Amino acid sequence: MRSVQFTTETTSNGVVERDFTVGDVPGLLWSPASGADRAPLVLMGHGGGTHKRWPAMTGRAHLLVNACGFHVACIDAPGHGDRPRTAHDEQEIAALFEAREAGEPEGPIVVRYNAHLAKRAVPEWQATLDALQGLLEIGAEGPVGYFGLNMGTAIGVPFVAAEPRITAAVFGLHWPDALAGPAKRITVPIEFMLQWDDEHIPRAAGLALFDAFASKEKTLHANSGRHKELPRFEADSAVRFFARHFGRAVTSPA
Repeated sequence: MRSVQFTTETTSNGVVERDFTVGDVPGLLWSPASGADRAPLVLMGHGGGTHKRWPAMTGRAHLLVNACGFHVACIDAPGHGDRPRTAHDEQEIAALFEAREAGEPEGPIVVRYNAHLAKRAVPEWQATLDALQGLLEIGAEGPVGYFGLNMGTAIGVPFVAAEPRITAAVFGLHWPDALAGPAKRITVPIEFMLQWDDEHIPRAAGLALFDAFASKEKTLHANSGRHKELPRFEADSAVRFFARHFGRAVTSPA
């Protein structure tokens, strides 16, 4: 099993941020600066075209650490952040921009490309989880959550479907085409986010993906607005969701 190799460490606002690698996959781990005892781990998947240090990732991580004392980790998806793009990545990205400029639907390209990325990323996430659970401050016995929207859902649904160590997950903002199958194998509690006026993902498509999950406890959060107008308070809701399922108190407003 590959171990975590830490490369840099900084502290701000009560949160320790440590860059790491597992093999050749770069990631970032946020932890309480207080050096608290073992705490649950939340894995975060970033959206398409972004990376582990994207402001939304940092903001959500700080909420989870400061409100509940969780550890939070994010890795760069294939072809994103500090990782090189393959010729296939470049081809799919070019096709996406061509469709966008022509005013054509982006969904078919995004679904196809994200499914390709998921096949590459799921084994990387499993190796990262193996390595992180080898750390004394995390361990292998505690609960693990997953939080990912957009491409983070495209990668996260097959990952959670294949990974019994995940005990709760937050998903949303994606098409059901490649995900309905693995969603039917997911039974852990989930919170699902949907934009009612999404210009890319038809309302019926978002509802179909929510319906596909086999979880006995699943909650739909539908907000008015377009694809990129997800309210920021949904991040606070995700914090409360993980706190509830991991048996942790929310010690600061979230």
